Amino acid sequence: MRAAAWSTVIVLAAGLQLALPAGILAADGWTALFDGKTLAGWKVAENPDSIRVRDGAIVCDGPRAHVFYTGDVQKADFTNFELKAQVMTRPGANSGIYFHTAYRESGYPTNGYEVQINNSQPRRGSYYEFRKTGSLYGVRNLYKSIAKDNEWFRLHVIVTGKRIRISVNETPVVDYTEPVRPVRSRGRRGPFLSHGTFAIECHDPQSRVSFKSIQVKPLPDDVSVAAAEQSVVDRRYSEIMRLQMSNFPLVDYHVHLKGGLTLDEALANSRRVGINYGIAPNCGLGFPITADAGIYKFLESMKGRPAFVGMQAEGREWVDMFSKEAIGQFDYVFTDAMTFTDSRGKRTRLWIREEVEIDDEQAFMDMYVGKILSVLNHEPIDIYVNPTFLPAVIAGKYDQLWTEERMGKVIAAAVKNHVAIEINARYRLPSPKFIKRAKKAGVKFALGTNNGGKNLGRLEYCLDMIRECGLTSRDMFMPKRR
Repeated sequence: MRAAAWSTVIVLAAGLQLALPAGILAADGWTALFDGKTLAGWKVAENPDSIRVRDGAIVCDGPRAHVFYTGDVQKADFTNFELKAQVMTRPGANSGIYFHTAYRESGYPTNGYEVQINNSQPRRGSYYEFRKTGSLYGVRNLYKSIAKDNEWFRLHVIVTGKRIRISVNETPVVDYTEPVRPVRSRGRRGPFLSHGTFAIECHDPQSRVSFKSIQVKPLPDDVSVAAAEQSVVDRRYSEIMRLQMSNFPLVDYHVHLKGGLTLDEALANSRRVGINYGIAPNCGLGFPITADAGIYKFLESMKGRPAFVGMQAEGREWVDMFSKEAIGQFDYVFTDAMTFTDSRGKRTRLWIREEVEIDDEQAFMDMYVGKILSVLNHEPIDIYVNPTFLPAVIAGKYDQLWTEERMGKVIAAAVKNHVAIEINARYRLPSPKFIKRAKKAGVKFALGTNNGGKNLGRLEYCLDMIRECGLTSRDMFMPKRR
């Protein structure tokens, strides 16, 4: 074929995202690593029969195996690059793409980072893999997948200097800068940024995953990280990193878009600090959303975004203001008992000092605990938030007023109704004593900020309670399809 005609084919293929012949450099700098027909330029380790080419894709289907790129592009040794691939998972599948790795005869690659692929893998025995598609495995985890099984989705990985960025279907999900001294679990050698090849994982016989349109664009090696972009490794950073590596679902379920905080700002902050978010609008009498139409408008704005969607149900009227169908579209629903109508018919909001009237502290507490029990027993919620909150006028008597008996009633109702208890960073609630007792009783916990403005912090009180109360991933709430 003439050179001019061949150039036209390359440009058309790049524009239409068609598979180029492996090793051919396109006009925009992209090179195909997979020819769509054979495993030329790839080498399978451990179980060769688990990885085959079918219908123009590399299909992983069988016992554990990894296929490593060993072709001529960059002599299979990449430092800075962009990598694109289209992926399709079958339900329950687990897989991954490694970079900066090296061929290994058996077992999992020991060099390099892994980009996780897992939309719906179920629990395997006592282990549940929380880390979902797009995670930088064990370093920056996502706990909600924005990709779907049985549909082709697009992965895009960019490595420049010490910075790693990952997108799923063109939506940014990871932006991690490796510090000078990365925090890693005791006894672990990595992962660390270096250089190397790519590998695709066949995880197990129950995980069928297909890959096609695998392309790379090598980037210049002389890229440095600006001082402003470098990670500051302090105590909280280290705590967050170690929880990520231990498969602990680190999610702030109580984030509000208020005080000028936008969704894009919240998601950028999530990528920066390594904490996933659940975005929750206030729904109820006198709040921004008062009918189903408002719920559906909010949900539409969250489509394809890497965050959970939660409903903060306000007041006791909310159960009659929204349909079950609309409520069921959220990943989870939470409420508190800080708004209620007292025995005199007065609607009270406990966080507003002027609305709180307490003549007898003990009588107030008995009434208040009764309101909490009514919420836990009768309202269709997943998480009880701002737990053990007390109005300012009596907050200083927390240990005196939250007696063993009162705590026990609330904990028993939470267990009975399968309602998780929030550990709240803003109000620093509940107390360690309450958390330890609730853990022993089998309560699940959720983490939450309940921000009043742009500052979301880093779940500081929650991190303290995880450590002090010995919480593990098994103690934590995770949303299920409603």
